Amino acid sequence: QVRLVESGGGLVQAGDSLRLSCAASERTGAVGWFRQAPGKEREFVAAIDRTGSRTDYADSVKDRFTLSRDSAKNTVFLQMNSLNPEDTATYYCAARIGFMWRNSASEYAYWGQGTQVSVSS
Repeated sequence: QVRLVESGGGLVQAGDSLRLSCAASERTGAVGWFRQAPGKEREFVAAIDRTGSRTDYADSVKDRFTLSRDSAKNTVFLQMNSLNPEDTATYYCAARIGFMWRNSASEYAYWGQGTQVSVSS
């Protein structure tokens, strides 16, 4: 059973940056980040393939968020720049066995507990 632990969330002001980490207990396939704001459905944010060579981003975060992967440490990083209040949510990382990412949460078998990101205006 793969265990995922997110960290790095917090309360920041609009325009600030945060870096989220997702540490896995063992090697995984693709890793995705999703977020869920109160009263809203969970939505896809970004994903990275097993090797870290390819990434995908939701339109709402493209050019502001950047994914990277340290395979030696089984850790994926989500660098979030130019944060705005609409980015406020609980952020979850998820992992799957397959090489390629998927945009659907149902395609991921393993989930972390989530980390809160709050952006004030």
